[in-house]
Amino acid sequence: MAKRKLVLHFPPDLINEPLTYRLVKDFDLAINILSARVEPQEEGRLVVGVEGESAQIERGISYLKELGVRIQPLVQDIRWNPDRCTHCTMCVPLCPAQAFVLDRTTMEVTLDRDSCIACGLCARVCPYRAIDLLLG
Repeated sequence: MAKRKLVLHFPPDLINEPLTYRLVKDFDLAINILSARVEPQEEGRLVVGVEGESAQIERGISYLKELGVRIQPLVQDIRWNPDRCTHCTMCVPLCPAQAFVLDRTTMEVTLDRDSCIACGLCARVCPYRAIDLLLG
């Protein structure tokens, strides 16, 4: 199974189309919506994690492109340095994907990389610079 994170930009006329449903049903892909911005009469933006056979992912991407969806890989990533982290929890409530998790027993913060959408909010607020936003 292959996994990819993609950013989908779709024109306003596709807002009412069941794009993720088609990817699941027609291409046998598992879709995890990481972030979405959909407004009437505006370009929509969807950040998704896609899991499935590589060939099926490519077919699904081709299908979306034929509809006019602009697709780019999620090229941002974060680097978390647990040695610099003081577990101050500044990142925890700000993370829209809940990728930073506080263990209330140990009061330590951990990062769930699979949940991270690389929005960069954590890097902006970390007072100890334990988090960097990497652009690929």
